[in-house]
Amino acid sequence: MTEQTKTGKPNLDLGIIGNGTIAALIDSDASVVWMCLPRFDGEPVFNTLVGGGGAFEVKLAGQSKTRQRYIKNTAVIETILEADDGSAIAITDFAPRFFDKGRTFRPASIVRRIRPIAGMPKISISLHAQSNRGAMDISPVRGVSHIRYKNDHAGFRVTTDAPVSYIIAEREFVLDREINFILGPDESLSDNPAVIAAEWEKRTAEGWRAWSRRLAAPPVWQEAVIRAAITLKLCVYEETGGIVAALTTSIPEHGGSERNWDYRFCWLRDAYFTVNALNRLSAVGTLEHYLAYLRNAVAHTKGGHIQPVYGISLEEDLKEEIAADLKGYRTMGPVRFGNQAAEHIQHDVYGHVVLGASQAFFDERLFAQAGELEFEQFELVGERAYSVYNTPDAGIWEYRGRADVHTSSAIMCWAACDRLSKIADHLGRDDRAAYWRGRADAMHAVILKEAWNEERGAFTGAFGGEDLDASVLLMAEIGFIDPADPRYVATVERIDDELREGYHVYRYRAEDDFGKPQTAFTACTFWHIDALARIGRKDEARAMFEDVLAHRNHLGILSEDIDVAKGELWGNFPQTYSMAGIINAAARLSPRWEDVV
Repeated sequence: MTEQTKTGKPNLDLGIIGNGTIAALIDSDASVVWMCLPRFDGEPVFNTLVGGGGAFEVKLAGQSKTRQRYIKNTAVIETILEADDGSAIAITDFAPRFFDKGRTFRPASIVRRIRPIAGMPKISISLHAQSNRGAMDISPVRGVSHIRYKNDHAGFRVTTDAPVSYIIAEREFVLDREINFILGPDESLSDNPAVIAAEWEKRTAEGWRAWSRRLAAPPVWQEAVIRAAITLKLCVYEETGGIVAALTTSIPEHGGSERNWDYRFCWLRDAYFTVNALNRLSAVGTLEHYLAYLRNAVAHTKGGHIQPVYGISLEEDLKEEIAADLKGYRTMGPVRFGNQAAEHIQHDVYGHVVLGASQAFFDERLFAQAGELEFEQFELVGERAYSVYNTPDAGIWEYRGRADVHTSSAIMCWAACDRLSKIADHLGRDDRAAYWRGRADAMHAVILKEAWNEERGAFTGAFGGEDLDASVLLMAEIGFIDPADPRYVATVERIDDELREGYHVYRYRAEDDFGKPQTAFTACTFWHIDALARIGRKDEARAMFEDVLAHRNHLGILSEDIDVAKGELWGNFPQTYSMAGIINAAARLSPRWEDVV
């Protein structure tokens, strides 16, 4: 259990609790600083992370130390607060999630249990909720054993066995017994909150441990891999199968950058990386959920344009707006809701759609294995990929002010046709396998010619371009090129020279709409680790991996970016790209079980 010190300003030393319906972020002092209702992309009722006034805090008089941990192999957080006089309390936080009556029970609820563990601790509870993106406080309405926060869009009830008068008044009182809080829908509970909280905690912890036990984790870096897998699972909206890129909005990519974006939506690109990482661990249930999401997306578009990002219930309109009443993370606004990327043309999406679904055609473990009908749907995606692969788009980094024929988009379009050929072969459709192989081969030849820059001695970020881009490293991972190919090896070496700083890799160095990037993009660091391992530089790849792991926060979680000079985490949290990278790197670099035991 890592000891933390109070910084006095928001930071990303945060833990996550969740259950596939909602999620909450809890800081090292056990304050709930971010939670949206009734789902991931809903109203942030607790919003102090981005400069609002909503939080659920437990304050220990004279607090001097805090320690925090996850209960092993679960999404249950325990925080110990200690005071100068030797008194101490333990706070347990979780979101109920377990199998019950033939279904997964995952209400829009969190549970908070507080117990004294030393001395005679004096505490107070502060519970403030906001709506209208920080513009309005939600007034509490007290009951005998509950407090209601009435709101048309994000109302909830807190039921407790603590003295309600003390909570309403934020009065300090002696904690001489365990108290419980169940925050959820504005409904009465069926039993005493202590009884319900205890049962839900037991069953939730057991459920997470059972899920973790089934993971095909490698023998080395198991703790990091299991924590990454649980974190990714917490980013899946299980009702639809949509996977958010992160649980937050507008955590800047670096201080004062205004690179503040809302990531609480399903980028089909990011979702592929999440599903692929969990598939490596045999957690194929997420693939089944996501396949249902993709089926709907593809059926709706009917071979036409597919947006790079949708809402978690396939909402198309993600209009981007600025919340004037939220000051921003460390007062670094703006705070954005919605994302303009939904309006972009990003051709790599077609490859990520087919890549995200491809294992479902081969994996016999699935309850709902993909077959002929899905193949015919995804063929429409392949046709679209072939028609656009060598045309300009906004690219993987979602440039807002320019368009090029981006190499990363082209290779992902190739991947769509390549995988369709393999799927057709598996289904016994020899004619379609040959058709898609022919298209993939033709695209392959064009991409190799147009993306290679002889003077730079590397594949560049755009056809005919000169600037390097770390996304071209994915060429080897998706099977576009043999990693031993001298052109790929040379590209890795050029990226070493120009985009790598120490053990960290930048997306690119060229100026974009907001100037030059000032933080390393952690997903790119993981792609470079993979590339180094593939070209035989495994010792260097391991050293790089160990360094990234050392930059995780005290609970083992990564955000989007790292300040190379200070080692500080920046960007939205948790970033699924980054957490997937932990799993992929460990799988590639760890020895086999038979070589260890």
